[in-house]
Amino acid sequence: MTTTKARLRAAALLLPLPLALGACSASGVAGTEGVDPVAVNAFSVMEAANEPVFEDFADTDAAGALTAADFVTSYGASGDQSRAVVAGAEADVVHYSLETDITRLVDEGLVAEDWKNTPTRGIATSSVVVLVVREGNPLGIETWDDLVEGDVEVITPNPGSSGSARWNILAAWAHVVGNGGSEEEAGRFLAELLDHTIALPASGREATTAFTDGSGDVLLSYENEAILARQNGAAVDYVVPPDTLLIENPAAVTTSADDTARAFLDFMTSPQAQADYAASGFRPVVDGVDVPDVEGANDPTDPFPAPESLFTIDDLFGGWATAAGEFFGDGEDGNPLGIVTRIQQRTGKVGEQ
Repeated sequence: MTTTKARLRAAALLLPLPLALGACSASGVAGTEGVDPVAVNAFSVMEAANEPVFEDFADTDAAGALTAADFVTSYGASGDQSRAVVAGAEADVVHYSLETDITRLVDEGLVAEDWKNTPTRGIATSSVVVLVVREGNPLGIETWDDLVEGDVEVITPNPGSSGSARWNILAAWAHVVGNGGSEEEAGRFLAELLDHTIALPASGREATTAFTDGSGDVLLSYENEAILARQNGAAVDYVVPPDTLLIENPAAVTTSADDTARAFLDFMTSPQAQADYAASGFRPVVDGVDVPDVEGANDPTDPFPAPESLFTIDDLFGGWATAAGEFFGDGEDGNPLGIVTRIQQRTGKVGEQ
């Protein structure tokens, strides 16, 4: 019988050339003789953060002869990455912005149904939505309400392709309903926010690049992405607003993954790997992590302050299984348009794909 991995590899050969190449782009060139590489397919903001995790895993007994150079990586907008795996892109470990991008693979038989049966419920990295501003915060941006004042120009990724965008948009919605506002008021606030939005790039990384290149006054982003931008010398600051949304990024192995890939998935939530991710600005998802001073954080010695109100997708939105269709439904196959999709169409802010 043809294995799932063989089918994935065969399908990848039938992909259009740009997609096939994108699925095989590597941070290191896999090449240790006799060692099967581990293919990691992830959302864009993980690219820099994964490098030290690969290196530390390679030093463990579970890695065997695998080296950091034996990880073959593909990064991009979360939804696009997940769809590429369905189309045939090779993947042993998948790590996405949204749970729905994993469940798409479950529905296709590419990830096991019990993928959430881990101590962290399948979550590998965590962050919060923040407001990235110009150095010195010249407009005095402190809260969500400041984003819809005057002629403030906002950048956020496109929720049609980017998982980080969906977290951003729901954080804005949560600002209203989580503080006692109605859904009608939340819809009006979201429409105002999109009216102030001048660009909706395809991915979180592309949105950061647009902002650091000089576009806009405020970027809606992950806290870790803001920290990374500062680590790379960008002249930006960031604000953790009084209320925001907890971001939880899931990871899983595909059904074709070997024991080394499965060991790497386990390693991702070890205290050592979580300390590596913390150094890149991610909030740990397990206890007992020796969080280092985090360069680029507002306070490197206390990099992850607790917001006054931290909303969650489960408590406020009923989980992604409910929120995905209700807010981001595309209207295809007889399904209704989601709330955000309708607002995007009404405001003409459909974004880049």
